[in-house]
Amino acid sequence: MLDSKVSTKVPFATLAREHTALASELRACFDRVLAGGAFILGAEVEAFEDEWAAACGTAHCIGTNSGTAALTLLLRAAGIGAGDEVIVPAHTFIATALAVVHAGAVPVLCDVDEGTGLLDVDAAASVVGPRTAAVIPVHLYGQPCDMERVVRFAGERSLLLVEDAAQAHGASYHGRPPGTFGAGAAFSFYPSKNLGALGDAGAVCTNASEIAQRARALRDLGRRTSREHLDLGTNERLDALQAAFLSVKLIHLERGNALRRAHAARYRESLAGRVRLLDELPGAACVYHLFPVRVPDRDGVRRRLREAGVETGVHYTPALHEQPALRRVAVCPAPVPRAEAWAREELSLPMSPLLEDDEIDCVAEACVKALR
Repeated sequence: MLDSKVSTKVPFATLAREHTALASELRACFDRVLAGGAFILGAEVEAFEDEWAAACGTAHCIGTNSGTAALTLLLRAAGIGAGDEVIVPAHTFIATALAVVHAGAVPVLCDVDEGTGLLDVDAAASVVGPRTAAVIPVHLYGQPCDMERVVRFAGERSLLLVEDAAQAHGASYHGRPPGTFGAGAAFSFYPSKNLGALGDAGAVCTNASEIAQRARALRDLGRRTSREHLDLGTNERLDALQAAFLSVKLIHLERGNALRRAHAARYRESLAGRVRLLDELPGAACVYHLFPVRVPDRDGVRRRLREAGVETGVHYTPALHEQPALRRVAVCPAPVPRAEAWAREELSLPMSPLLEDDEIDCVAEACVKALR
């Protein structure tokens, strides 16, 4: 049993520290937007869209009010809808599958890779059917999927390739960022993300002009001109204030990702051989949105770490085919034992740019003790 009186408290994330450091810049943004009076879309949103498109190496960026909205709009703009089936890994956040449902299509769940928890291409190939129209590789934990294999798989079967990059801000595969491999990528700017707003926000990044044009219309009630609505759109627009905040925080993304990688290397050195670590794919530049480990008796280990003052997370449980909301709308044609194992064993240790080295060491030591 760990000493429950340990004085060191290690937070799972350090948003308060990050925002305190940027407080004057964020307040200046608030004052500027408040004085300008333009709160929905407008110049602030356009400026951030240009900046994020440039950072992602894409021609277009369409700001939305959440990552879920971004993925839904990207699917719809690319032509996915009723009668279509879309392959989704069974180990991911439920929003990936919900976006498919919101687009009018059916999520078809497949198993994941044992070492990374990412889409298993062979498992995806086994669930392709006559109605399969698209595949969504999810760059989970900040690590890009094996996009060489995914692109080949999608191309051989004439499937639309849509990336879920909600956790992969600044990541790349052999130097190419998300959004450059297929129809586009959807990003979330939920506050805890590597690039996070001070509320909900998201974006679509794409090189396809037609997809970008339709996504812009769909997010704004289907509007093509000020009075003409040609699509059955929704209200999924990005707020000007969140865009302004994101422009400030984007400046610090590269340094933040470097600090995350350094923390991950420190964890890996301390925990190697003691817990099951995330496999790092060759050529994939992981930005460690999360630091996942796999442990037996996950809930017991988590409880003992909490008693030691260490906050943790779980990403994700249960596997998607066991989520009550998806049982009637998703299909799982084959067993997904690896997804189930990840859902049962995954534990996320504290990961944030402003954690200190001694905090990382404290977590690693507490984790070793908790495993005993």
